[in-house]
Amino acid sequence: MIAAAFDRLRVFNIRDDVRHLGRTLMSLAVVAVSGALLVAVLSITGSVSGSVQRMTQSLGGNADLEISGISDAGFDESLRAGIAAVPGVEAAVPMLRGQIGSGTDRVLLVGVDASIAELQSDLQRAVQDQIGAKLLTVPNGVAVGSALGHAEGASFDFGAARVTVAAVLSGETAERLNGGQFVIAPLPLAQRAAGRQGHLDSVLVTVAAGASTDQVRAGISDAVAGRAIVADPSFRAAQSSGVITLLRATTLLSASMSLVVAGFLVYIAMSMAISQRRPVISMLRAIGGRRRVIVRDLLAEAAVVGLIGGSIGAVLGIFAGRAAIDQLPPAIVQSIDTRTEFVLPGYAIPAAVLACLLASTLAAGVAARQVYKVAPIEALSPVGVSRSDVPSRALQVIAALVAVVGGAAAVVIAVRDLGRWSIVSVALMAVASISLCFFLTGPIVRLTVSVARVFGPPGALGASTIERAPRRTWATLMTVAIAVVSIVALTGTNKDVVDAASKSWAGLADTDLYVSVSTPEVIPTSPTLPADLESKIAAVPGVREIVPGQITFASLGDQRVMVYGCLPGTPNEIYKSLDDGVRDQLLAGAGVVLSRDIARSLHVTAGDEVRLPTPSGVRQTRVLAVVPYFSALSGAVVMALDQMRQWFDRPGSTNLAVNLVPGADRQTVADAIRRIAPPDVHVYTAQDAVRGVSSSVQQATALSRGITWIVTGVAAIALLNTLMLSVLERRRELGVLRAIGSSRRFALRMVLAEAAGIGLVGGAIGLAIGTATQYLNAPAMSHVLTVDVTPHPNPMTLIFAAAATLLSLLGSIPPAVRAAHLDIVEALAVD
Repeated sequence: MIAAAFDRLRVFNIRDDVRHLGRTLMSLAVVAVSGALLVAVLSITGSVSGSVQRMTQSLGGNADLEISGISDAGFDESLRAGIAAVPGVEAAVPMLRGQIGSGTDRVLLVGVDASIAELQSDLQRAVQDQIGAKLLTVPNGVAVGSALGHAEGASFDFGAARVTVAAVLSGETAERLNGGQFVIAPLPLAQRAAGRQGHLDSVLVTVAAGASTDQVRAGISDAVAGRAIVADPSFRAAQSSGVITLLRATTLLSASMSLVVAGFLVYIAMSMAISQRRPVISMLRAIGGRRRVIVRDLLAEAAVVGLIGGSIGAVLGIFAGRAAIDQLPPAIVQSIDTRTEFVLPGYAIPAAVLACLLASTLAAGVAARQVYKVAPIEALSPVGVSRSDVPSRALQVIAALVAVVGGAAAVVIAVRDLGRWSIVSVALMAVASISLCFFLTGPIVRLTVSVARVFGPPGALGASTIERAPRRTWATLMTVAIAVVSIVALTGTNKDVVDAASKSWAGLADTDLYVSVSTPEVIPTSPTLPADLESKIAAVPGVREIVPGQITFASLGDQRVMVYGCLPGTPNEIYKSLDDGVRDQLLAGAGVVLSRDIARSLHVTAGDEVRLPTPSGVRQTRVLAVVPYFSALSGAVVMALDQMRQWFDRPGSTNLAVNLVPGADRQTVADAIRRIAPPDVHVYTAQDAVRGVSSSVQQATALSRGITWIVTGVAAIALLNTLMLSVLERRRELGVLRAIGSSRRFALRMVLAEAAGIGLVGGAIGLAIGTATQYLNAPAMSHVLTVDVTPHPNPMTLIFAAAATLLSLLGSIPPAVRAAHLDIVEALAVD
């Protein structure tokens, strides 16, 4: 039975695929592109959370619990004694862990003491096997990863300390720890280098045999009294995954559009195959072949295409994912306390291959319905498509219902505040639009015919071909439309999002200069600036005013948020958007201001009381206001600077806003500040600050924008496939025309007219749906980003739509050229 099925598949399906190798390769290529995009997108999330998980395992080993700091300040090391005294705690290993430097120069600092021997981890084995007592015998000795390039015995400045390399760690163990970019130091030296004496970032706890982990967790929670987070070691990885939720959602939607286009292309390719195999199908049915068997073979053929294409795409997606990791915005990845490396999640390849397999099979199933409707005598016809190519009334009614219900659901979800789930409205809008266009297949095809006929006699013949194959024409037209929709909607939405997000940082432009611990592209969160730097800058000629500020990452529930400390004159858009009464209450420490996403997750509004965990304990305060704000993470909390310094046990500032006296030369003052500031302190203008933070949003949208242009290229291939089939079906017709004296130019113009009808109508439909999608995306993205996104007409939209349509029309050139150069004798010999 299996052997017979395989022989039938080989003789009637695979042999035809090999004979029409170009069509088969194009189908494989498009499916492969879709699979590659899916793997690349899934690997982004897997790499971020996987890198954190890998480092957590390398450091924590067999730890059952981790007590971690609420903010970058960590917590007082005196808590360790109380943690160790909790019944059931077998070991409580203190650790300082953090990043020193910025951007690609960030180096992981790990501070440990002798208790690290209690853990069964890569770090413990490295200390035991490769480091030994070297850290204790070498003054200010540290162990470094080989990726840093320091030789044993070398000395270098690291943070606030000068250290000497006592050991260089290499091999697989070292590579797993932040890619070999790390420094391991005795705990006191690490605290001094980081400028955080008396503080820890983590205590790793192993639970004694027979003790209940839940009971130990409860005991530790009582001991720390809200001054630290008690969670599983995997808590950091879960938080890091949430950081890129938005990026993952937008890129996954774009990649899914590619999969939809691939499905249309497989449908077109399968329609081509069925059309060309009509004599064979007729013969099989005449000798007793069952329709079910023929359709099953066609589905198996499509499944093979999906499986092979998806597998090839998975390999390509690995390389694309590696490249994408390097393009992640610094403002997003900086909240992750490890270097992001490429980590391919185990589910990425199976999910991508399965998606390609299902898309190919479903698309082929729709095309294979022709086999059930075409009569044997009709199947012998070499040209044209029968009544099977006309959508049934029942399918049109179902499509109309899906369009109405899907469109209504998309609007409701977009308007209602469902948080990040609001982005589902984009997918529903796509389903509703495609369903509506299917319901309107007849009018759309007739419009396409009318457009083709505008091009004179050649267009009239091209229009006749469109009329003979309405469903295939519709599928190709929708492929072009989807490409244009993707370009128009994404381009417009991206611009609206960047404009809205930029308003969150508009206040940065009101300051002359910034002095910060990081570059403009990175949020200045740590470390704090030298204590005497503010007074030194105040003495620089031309400086009128200095407004210190502080920003830190903090954990609020299972979210990673930013906390801002403000003073009068702080160039923070949240602070500046408040009315005078709320601003006075904020500066007086009477409460805090929350961004809309934080308020939504905590289920609070203005006037409610809220409990905030801090390194000094849980603080209960009042919500003074809830404001829209884009933080690139899970939200923002704004409070008075003095209050923040006290609650978060973090004196000092991470940035200084410097305003100059009228007439002072900005560049001269900036150069003077650079001369008195430490080398790792950055001085830049307000324009640099706005440009830097805006670039993070633009980088985040660049990946989805690139995916969209790939979808447009796929549409061009779809049009090529359809028109090539049109040429093949009309070989006898074209041969007769050439035999009675028509020119090659006439044949060329006939195919191009057909392409113009499909491309122009598809482009117009895409422009209309894309514009509607952009306006629907505005409220949805407002809820996702918790910032007010307002849609604006963009003249560039028309240019991008035209570019996408022209790119799609490029697919018409090869079949047009083939039609023009068709051999007359060969064409007339077609049966």
